[in-house]
Amino acid sequence: MTLTIGVDIGGTKILAGVVDETGKILDSVKVSTPENSDQTADAIAEAVRKVRGDHEIGAVGLGAAGFIDADRATVLFAPNVSWVNEPLKTRIEERIGLPVVVENDANAAAWGEAKFGAAAGHDDVVVITVGTGIGGGLILGGSLYRGRFGIGGEPGHYRVVPDGRPCGCGNRGCFEQYASGNALVRAARERASAAPGRAKDLLALGDGTVEGIQGSHVTEAARNGDTIALAAFTEIADWLGQGMSDIAALLDPSAFVLAGGVSEAGDLLRAPAAEAYRRKLAGKGHRPYAQVLTATLGPDAGLIGAADLARV
Repeated sequence: MTLTIGVDIGGTKILAGVVDETGKILDSVKVSTPENSDQTADAIAEAVRKVRGDHEIGAVGLGAAGFIDADRATVLFAPNVSWVNEPLKTRIEERIGLPVVVENDANAAAWGEAKFGAAAGHDDVVVITVGTGIGGGLILGGSLYRGRFGIGGEPGHYRVVPDGRPCGCGNRGCFEQYASGNALVRAARERASAAPGRAKDLLALGDGTVEGIQGSHVTEAARNGDTIALAAFTEIADWLGQGMSDIAALLDPSAFVLAGGVSEAGDLLRAPAAEAYRRKLAGKGHRPYAQVLTATLGPDAGLIGAADLARV
């Protein structure tokens, strides 16, 4: 099997691509995600048919946000597209006539980065996707770790603060409430509200109000040396480093990869997070440190990873 198709299913768009064994995308197409979730399978099949063209395809890998069962067939719960116990593998196979596997989108992206991206050559990798929330994936011993029920590798929802901030998962104090893109915006807004005189540049990037500050504004202001924005990055990076040190105590990986939209800030996030990880690691100074890397595949990681996992 040389060519497979990877599909990244998002809340607003579906991206499909033909991928070879080296992780190279040969062709890709994008279609809109229907508002009616019942029509999403048709849209996925349409994207696959469009990109397939004359390529000889062996299998299709689907990356979907949510809980995927251990058989890589059923979406147990996907809030972005309102799926509950959705037999996605069967529905798509019926429409396209090719073998299909279903993966969690963050797991797919983690596999892409571990095999073809920032962590190529590492067998024990933790990928942390820092976006609106926090997702991730675990590569242990060169294999994607899914857990007994298929839904392992969710670092965003281990609790770091007892009875802390409420989380959309129903618990309180989850990691993603302190180290995500939403947390970055919250930290910047709180600091700008407390010291508006020091936040003039940051406020000017929005609409002049604290509520107008968005994640892209925080990154731009930090790159320009804005002290409020830099302090917000330091705050979430400190939480991120704490989380990595706790994960390292359990899994002892050789590399962490920071992915997702916030990771595009580069060393504004990676450098202080790596410093915090090394500072807070149990037994620091007497054990090897994992590398802390920034993802290199960008928004294509999920598509590439899903396509390659269709071969596994």
